[in-house]
Amino acid sequence: MVEIRFHGRGGQGAVTSAELAALAAIEEGKYAQAFPSFGPERRGAPVMAFVRISDKPICTREKVYEPNYVIVLDPTLLKLVNVEAGLKEGGIVIVNTTKTAAQVRKDTGIKAKIATVDASKIAIETMRVPITNTTMLGALIKSVPGLISMEGLKHPIDHRFGPIAEKNVKSCARAFEETVVEG
Repeated sequence: MVEIRFHGRGGQGAVTSAELAALAAIEEGKYAQAFPSFGPERRGAPVMAFVRISDKPICTREKVYEPNYVIVLDPTLLKLVNVEAGLKEGGIVIVNTTKTAAQVRKDTGIKAKIATVDASKIAIETMRVPITNTTMLGALIKSVPGLISMEGLKHPIDHRFGPIAEKNVKSCARAFEETVVEG
């Protein structure tokens, strides 16, 4: 079973990202679950969302404490939250940033493998909004080959976003191309 933790701010789409990743896995014949973790927070407050993907039925319903992968939608959270907390050995931290992995490591002390992409720029140029949820899914697909596919993600995006789905798919595909995975 693979577990993923998303870090974002209210309104950035972390919960939607988790749901879309789970739906893509289900489209591909896997088992998946997605769920948020937040209280009475407001727009802009830090939030987390979680995804589990497995080839077998998933029986656990608890919060993800030791993710295989962490996705950071908002780089300002790197200074506020220990995004590496609980990350399993061999895990990857996937960050929306203009910085290189070496710069992120120097600034944060992250020891895990890092993947970077300027998802904010891609989202603004492709969709005309600074919402990076689908964009960061392209970075996930690039960073973790075989977990979910771009093809599996298309139907959930189309269903969720309707008339603006095509822009979201383009943003996701562009992030896939532009993501730099360390090592």
